[in-house]
Amino acid sequence: MSNIDPSALSKEKILDAYERISHYLMKTPVHISTTVDSIVGKKVFFKCENFQKTGSFKARGALNAVLSKMCQEKNAKNFAGIVTHSSGNHGTALSWACQTQSIPCTVVVPKDTPFNKIESIKTYGSRLEFCEPNPTSRVEVAGRLSEENKLLLVKPYDDYDVMAGQGTVAVEFLQQIPDLDAILVSVSGGGLISGISVYAKSINPNIKIFAVEPAGKRLGKCLENKKRNLEGKEPTFLNTRAEGIKTEMCGELTFPIISKYIHPDDVFTVTDDQMIEATKFIFKRMKMVIELSAGAAVAALFFG
Repeated sequence: MSNIDPSALSKEKILDAYERISHYLMKTPVHISTTVDSIVGKKVFFKCENFQKTGSFKARGALNAVLSKMCQEKNAKNFAGIVTHSSGNHGTALSWACQTQSIPCTVVVPKDTPFNKIESIKTYGSRLEFCEPNPTSRVEVAGRLSEENKLLLVKPYDDYDVMAGQGTVAVEFLQQIPDLDAILVSVSGGGLISGISVYAKSINPNIKIFAVEPAGKRLGKCLENKKRNLEGKEPTFLNTRAEGIKTEMCGELTFPIISKYIHPDDVFTVTDDQMIEATKFIFKRMKMVIELSAGAAVAALFFG
């Protein structure tokens, strides 16, 4: 398992990110449901990042990365724009972030990306490049475009600036609900849970952070064996309808952070059917539209 620089992602870096990006973003509300509380027998608070700019928490990490990296003189001089690879939400968020700074943006998306997410990326004026629907193709195409066109590569999760931006979710959440004793986080590449864990644990070492994954990810086993790639195979996408959390492996930078803060027994695995049921419940009872990837955390409440 790779070593991490303790100073690369810290409470201070996350607070710096919050100061940097908060002028551009929504302070998203926290909703409650007495019905949910009665079902699970606990007081539950929903941090509504579906109301964030571009519709997800991804705007936080994307904007922090753009502002942090492109304010560096060497990057401003050496790069003609920014490129990323994304199955949707990060691409949309980075496109928006680049638009706020008038920076050209290119997004590499798999050919099977949902049409609504492709249209969302286009809304912010980014150039789209399509790749094969697997993680290796995404990385290779984005890397090639970066070299050929002098574009700065901003990865969707394996980037400390992105993680720091995502960690600002916890800054707000703990301001709004200071006595939280646990946070459930859906996990794909691991940027969100890394940022949340670092900040929340620095404020309250006893707070529990639970990871929620789609079936097939096997994060608990990875943590138990201290290996992000159990079989040493090529990375792939999971067979799940939760498009936002279909990445099989956590990142090279995120996995050591997750290993530090998340116990193998604190990983909940949910099925597509459970996510669908939970997502429908939130729509029917709380009148909110959320993605299946967000519904995963709700499913963990009901079925975990």
